Amino acid sequence: MPQTALSIAGSDPSGGAGIQADLKTFVDHKVFGMAVITALTAQNSHGITGVHPVPPEFVALQVQTLLSDMPVNAIKLGMLANAGIISAVAVALKEFQGPIVLDPVMVSTSGHALIAPNAVQTLVSDLLPLATLLTPNLPEAKLLLDGAEPQAFVEQFGVALLLKDGHGEDQVVRDVLYQPGLPQEVFMHPRIKTQNTHGTGCTLSSALAARLAKGQSLSAACEGGIAYIAELVATSATHSMGTGKNGALLHGL
Repeated sequence: MPQTALSIAGSDPSGGAGIQADLKTFVDHKVFGMAVITALTAQNSHGITGVHPVPPEFVALQVQTLLSDMPVNAIKLGMLANAGIISAVAVALKEFQGPIVLDPVMVSTSGHALIAPNAVQTLVSDLLPLATLLTPNLPEAKLLLDGAEPQAFVEQFGVALLLKDGHGEDQVVRDVLYQPGLPQEVFMHPRIKTQNTHGTGCTLSSALAARLAKGQSLSAACEGGIAYIAELVATSATHSMGTGKNGALLHGL
């Protein structure tokens, strides 16, 4: 039986992020991918023009129906647009025993808000206790940690934290993994100047879920997942699909 991974996230019809990127990433990692859609979006390389959240009870029904039948080795959580959806997902996953990668999707590459402001606390209170790994970028971490030091945060909540440096300015990207009771690990690679970064967060978190589904340790999954995304950004750096500023990653090409 193949390893499997489930993405619970929003749909991106342009194919660069969300469910579409997650499923492509699962294929790249040779795991069987499944998907629960939490929201429909209207978007292209210029940005997002609309978001239509799925009713929370139907999100929960998708998860419950799937888990009652299919083996799931790991779960990636992406766009969860409001507090109702977050709570519904938390209830539906309360008995799940495998690794959960929580990507706190809050703002799109183009600057569009992807989570209601009042939902952040619900994410921390309801979903964080279920997560194995949290993968915020620098702006998301500032909001979630609320002034706390990363190591203190992971010790308090008992969750690992991969602090992504994609929004940094240095010539070298330094992603840092914090784990409870362990020293931090730093993963470095050259920063590539490109606008084709749409979907990097979704892709990395789904790569991590796929690697955890295959039994890798958190450290090995982060090392391999970061190397995967760095190569993908490099190979996608100069394409010209779309007329906007937010070009997609070219998964599998």
